[in-house]
Amino acid sequence: MDTASVNGSVNTEEGAQPLPEGRLLVLGGGYTGQRFGRTLAGRGLAVTLTRRETSPGNGDDQGGERWVRFDPAAGVVPPAEVLAGTTHVLVTIPPDGSGADPVLTHLAGLLKTLPLTWVGYLSTTGVYGDRGGGWVDEATPEAPGLERSRARLACEMAWRRQDLPLQVFRLPAIYGPDRTPFRDLRQGTARLIHKPGQVFCRIHVDDIVGALLHCIGLPPQRRPPTLILADEAPSPSSETLGYAAHLLGCKLPEVQSWGAIETAMSLMARSFWSENRRVSSLLLREGLGYRLRFPTYREGYKDCLGLG
Repeated sequence: MDTASVNGSVNTEEGAQPLPEGRLLVLGGGYTGQRFGRTLAGRGLAVTLTRRETSPGNGDDQGGERWVRFDPAAGVVPPAEVLAGTTHVLVTIPPDGSGADPVLTHLAGLLKTLPLTWVGYLSTTGVYGDRGGGWVDEATPEAPGLERSRARLACEMAWRRQDLPLQVFRLPAIYGPDRTPFRDLRQGTARLIHKPGQVFCRIHVDDIVGALLHCIGLPPQRRPPTLILADEAPSPSSETLGYAAHLLGCKLPEVQSWGAIETAMSLMARSFWSENRRVSSLLLREGLGYRLRFPTYREGYKDCLGLG
């Protein structure tokens, strides 16, 4: 396990303005949602998070957080009284099997009755499709090539039609405590795959938290409707795996050529490798003035091992 704890809150770059008083609702209290919720709970906000299954504490308060069940497939939605007074909402829930947004399907009417000052929707940079390794930014036209990315773009558009104080955040791969190559390297299950010219982009979970807080702290007129969150180092997976092995002092596995193993890969893995793009977070860093805690995977991996 990585040294840092995924369950803790995090110190972040929080922007020029203090966070207003209010109540936060995190729809989807998974890896990123939980990290965000616990950070804001640590700052004194009342936080409610949702999960599909029975939640930690069975709905009781947990260190300033309240967990409630939201299982759209089972028709289980949070009671309106639990969400009353919510001022900030973060949505991390992906499209359902039909491509629809489960939050809008079940909660759109209720959300419009709340005194909301900010709604953040976490989407994907997959909406830009394959760019042959070229750069994309917020001004690049969307061209999703994968069905799941087309569904994400459709959900983005559905959210934009709701007349809410919405920001859409487009994310690449997310890493952080317990989401690094370290465990696979230690267990001997890591794969060193080489595909010429292929790069991947990523963002540390704590920089997602920090960027969201930074945007909440900005005046509404300064919040871009769409914002890419990514670090500054698009890199081949072989490079990041090599650095992780260096930090652990362990050997790398034998290199495998993508052409030799492609047909043996799962459909999901093949789709992951089928697109190649570099995503720019220049608007976040220079336009909005957010300073990344982890500008590259190197700082992030060292922090995950407690080598900061």
